[in-house]
Amino acid sequence: MGAGKSRILICVLFLVVVGLVSVVIIFRSTPVVPALDVPSTQPNTPVAIGTPISTDPIAPAPEEAPAAPAPAPTVSNFVGTVHLIIPVAGVKPDQLIDTFADARSEGRLHDAIDIMAPSGTPVLAAADGRILKLFQSERGGITIYQLGPNQQFIFYYAHLAGYAPSLFEGKDVRQGEVIAYVGDTGNAGPGNYHLHFSIAVTSDPKRYWEGTNINPYPLLRP
Repeated sequence: MGAGKSRILICVLFLVVVGLVSVVIIFRSTPVVPALDVPSTQPNTPVAIGTPISTDPIAPAPEEAPAAPAPAPTVSNFVGTVHLIIPVAGVKPDQLIDTFADARSEGRLHDAIDIMAPSGTPVLAAADGRILKLFQSERGGITIYQLGPNQQFIFYYAHLAGYAPSLFEGKDVRQGEVIAYVGDTGNAGPGNYHLHFSIAVTSDPKRYWEGTNINPYPLLRP
């Protein structure tokens, strides 16, 4: 082999070695990036189609219990707290008869007491209050609806012979004031002179004909 060819071969080999060395240097100088720890989007346990995936249960809000109905008023709620007078002049407590629960026609209860007295005996306001209605009815005859103290009671006076001359609807009356006179009008029966007296506890004085009746008898016998 000639000297020229030998030099060419040596140059080629030198270039190959230099190239290999450069590749190794570049490869070793390139930083290795670690793989990111990406959580798998697939669940570990397969879920069948149509099966709901459970989540942490949230306790349902407790249902509000319906408000208990207010107890019906009874006479015991008012004994000793309400001061009434017997609404017929001259009648004493020991003359009263408790007829509150007596039966009446058409399956009704009396829901009142009858205070016996001669015809024309003055009927007195049982308490301070306001005259709501002067009314004539088939059963009650000549009647009065009076609003009582604190707008809590409706006093009903029935079978009257007539009203006091100064009485009118809307009038404020004082306890003991003469408002009417004992009679036998309505279905009392001729000559059966007495005052039909009832007390109703009301929540709406405008509806004076409604309310829960309580027995007047214990309230008129202090």
